[in-house]
Amino acid sequence: MNRYGLLGKNISYSFSQGYFAQKFNDLGLMDHSYENFDLQKIEEVIDVLKQKDIRGLNVTIPYKQEIISFLDELDPKAEQIGAVNTIQFSKKGLIGFNTDAYGFQKSLKPYLKPHHTQALILGTGGASKAVQYVLNELGIKSTYVSRSKKDGQYTYDELDQDIMEENTLIINCTPLGTFPNIEGKPEIPYNHIGTQHLLYDLIYNPEKTSFLSMGESKGASICNGLKMLEGQAEKAWEIWNNV
Repeated sequence: MNRYGLLGKNISYSFSQGYFAQKFNDLGLMDHSYENFDLQKIEEVIDVLKQKDIRGLNVTIPYKQEIISFLDELDPKAEQIGAVNTIQFSKKGLIGFNTDAYGFQKSLKPYLKPHHTQALILGTGGASKAVQYVLNELGIKSTYVSRSKKDGQYTYDELDQDIMEENTLIINCTPLGTFPNIEGKPEIPYNHIGTQHLLYDLIYNPEKTSFLSMGESKGASICNGLKMLEGQAEKAWEIWNNV
C-alpha cells in the first residue's frame, strides 16, 4: 500500500483528501490511499512518522512552521519561506518543501494588473509566509496586517483611506470566513475598496467568502484559493514521485 495524508488540526473539511482520492481513482492507482491525520498538538506527529507505508504528507494549519523541527532537511525555497506544507519521504530522510508558493503564484498571475504594486497580507501564519515570498519575487511590495502591533506591520485599526488606496492587492491568509463560520471576515475598512483593487482569499469553502463578496460589491476583482490548492497539490504529487 502507498499511503499519503494530511497533517493538521480539525481538518475534517480538508480539500486534499477528496482531491487525491479522485486523482488516484482517475489514474487507476488502487493501491494508493490518502488520509487525514488530525493532531491536537504537533508532538503527536512522531507516531504518524513511525507508521508503515507512508510515502508523502501534506501539512496544513497550524503546523506549517512547527513541523520543521521534525524534519531532516529543508528544500532551499522552504527554508527561505520558513514554512513547510509538503513532506517527502526519501532515502536521505524527511525533506520539507513548500508548494504553497508555486500554487499561489500560478493562481494569482492571471489577475495581476500593472497597478498592483503594493499589497496587504492579512494574517501572519504559515501560509502568509509563502504569499510574501511570491510577492517579493514578483516585485510587489507587501505589508503584513495583524491584530497585535509589530515593527513593519499594520494593525487592523491603522488601516485608513490612504493605506487602502495605495495597497490595491489585498490577500486574506486568515481562516476568517471559512465554512461553517461564513459570516466571518477580516475587519478592514471595505468602504475604501474600489475598482482598482484585487481581493484574493486563500479560503475556497465557501467559494465566495464574505471578504470577497464585500470586495465584489465595491467593484473589485476577486479570486478564491481553489486554484492555489490545486496547484500546490499537483506540485506535491510531483515531489513525492520525484518528477
